[in-house]
Amino acid sequence: MHIFQITRISVIATTLIVGSYWITSVAGQATKAPPKPDNTEVNKRDRNPGEVTADEQKMNAADRDITAKIRKAVIADKALSTYAHNVKIISQDGTVTLKGPVRSDAEVKSIVSKANAVTGNSAKVINQMSVTSAKP
Repeated sequence: MHIFQITRISVIATTLIVGSYWITSVAGQATKAPPKPDNTEVNKRDRNPGEVTADEQKMNAADRDITAKIRKAVIADKALSTYAHNVKIISQDGTVTLKGPVRSDAEVKSIVSKANAVTGNSAKVINQMSVTSAKP
């Protein structure tokens, strides 16, 4: 009976140690909240009355097809940043507007090139992308 009590105390002590370690590590993680993304400045321009926004995307088959082809080409290019993969592509009556931040001029050129290839006419592509630097 004495050995049983020692074993039981050992199990309880081990449980308390492991449990306190787990609680400490979870509590430590809970206090380290990731920084919230702040793209307020970028989105201010979309509030202007004359700005083209994604909700103005035409729902006709031709415009949907143009947008889908450009998006597919952009996503397929793994050399582009996440920012570039998430640019807004808005098609209205065959004219494409590209908006949003990207990481470099090279990304701007690449996306515009892909849009030109799909539309077949550089006059039908409006580039409103902006180059932004990475935040530490």
